[in-house]
Amino acid sequence: MTGIALALRTLATTAATLLLVTAASPAAQARPEPKAPRQFVDLRSVDPTIITEMRYTTAHTFMGEAVDGYRQPVCILTRPAALALRTAQRRLLRQGYSLKVYDCYRPQRAVDHFVRWAKDLDDQTMKDEFYPLVDKTRLFEDGYIAEKSGHSRGSTVDLTLVKLPALPTRPYVPGEELTACYAPEDQRFPDNSVDMGTGYDCFDTLSHTDDPRVLGVRRANRQFLKETLTGLGFVNLAEEWWHFTYRPEVFPDTYFDFPVARRSVAGH
Repeated sequence: MTGIALALRTLATTAATLLLVTAASPAAQARPEPKAPRQFVDLRSVDPTIITEMRYTTAHTFMGEAVDGYRQPVCILTRPAALALRTAQRRLLRQGYSLKVYDCYRPQRAVDHFVRWAKDLDDQTMKDEFYPLVDKTRLFEDGYIAEKSGHSRGSTVDLTLVKLPALPTRPYVPGEELTACYAPEDQRFPDNSVDMGTGYDCFDTLSHTDDPRVLGVRRANRQFLKETLTGLGFVNLAEEWWHFTYRPEVFPDTYFDFPVARRSVAGH
């Protein structure tokens, strides 16, 4: 065999090997990301008047960064939960209020991101705002972080009330000075919602819906939200004034992991 022929055969063998490696690589065999079952919908397709402020697509979170799996600021819920929110919204609009959602369906990959962050005790970036009085070593024990979330089943929503007409909420600027989430309303990060006594995702016992230290208009606002929703099938989590689950749940035992994106519910 001539030198040229040997070189050509070597090149051909190398090329064939590269093709085999490429075909077997994870990128080549990557499967399309899962989509939501047809029982899930984009809340805006059910009621476009409900204000959406999906915090986990932004850096204004207790981790200081956007959360894994949140591709677009879209509220995805099971259809019965979304329909119940539409009924609540119609009642509230007549009284000069609107619902505002902070978080809806949450993929398991997002929960996994929370867990990784909670185990990294050196990352205290957002402590001064979201958990100023809680030692990070206690986040699991105190129930602020868990390895599973009811949000991943699709019928749980984090939300608040906004007095109409709704004023814009300024964006969070990474690195800005932080204020405790339980500080007086005019001192903590601005939100166009009514005063609930704490900000959203405040890791503090003052976030407990019926905490006896929350009085006056703040207590009345919490009760107004709770009474509006519980009459429509929602159950409040006592430790978080903003957290409600619609029951009976469509998927009481399933924790989904499709991304928060419009394509996940396209055509539903």
